[in-house]
Amino acid sequence: MSEQFLDRVYGARDEGETRALYDKWAASYETEVSQNGYATPGRCAKALADITADQSAPLLDFGCGTGLSGLALKLAGFENIDGVDLSLEMLAQARSKGVYRDLEQVTAGFTPAAGVYSNIAAIGVIGSGAAPVDALDTLMKALPSGGRLVFSFNDHTLEDPVFEARVSEWTDCGAARLLFRERGDHLPGRDMKSIVYILEKA
Repeated sequence: MSEQFLDRVYGARDEGETRALYDKWAASYETEVSQNGYATPGRCAKALADITADQSAPLLDFGCGTGLSGLALKLAGFENIDGVDLSLEMLAQARSKGVYRDLEQVTAGFTPAAGVYSNIAAIGVIGSGAAPVDALDTLMKALPSGGRLVFSFNDHTLEDPVFEARVSEWTDCGAARLLFRERGDHLPGRDMKSIVYILEKA
């Protein structure tokens, strides 16, 4: 039986441990999440596509992993998708899908160039055992005015109120508008939900 990683992924780790875990998981990642009905990429992609007039504008898939998020975005109509991730092995899987314009390995604390992407996706990336809540600020600051960030928080992440509080910090001061918020399936095979959000920068 292949090694299972879902029970291990939500613990706190440093950057090196996170990269090593995802490198090791890369070959079996899609099988394991698919067996549990991984629904969040499709939900995020549809939500963003439904409110995006120009799907040819460059889009950054932050923490793209094996490319399931990029594939969902491509199927939803987005044409020019770049991906970044910590794990070289995950990026190799993403490259094989042929949906990305460019792929790059990055380190923790990566900051996208300001104003380059009118849409950024962080699908299943910010949260427990993954990117810290400060990544939300980093991505929002990289957007131009009117740019949109689609992201998700799963049940494990939502147990910590700091994550939704950070969303409120952006909206309460008028720095962003909440265009979309919907709770739905994440990994139904594990009875896990997630909330999908879209923030538009003021």
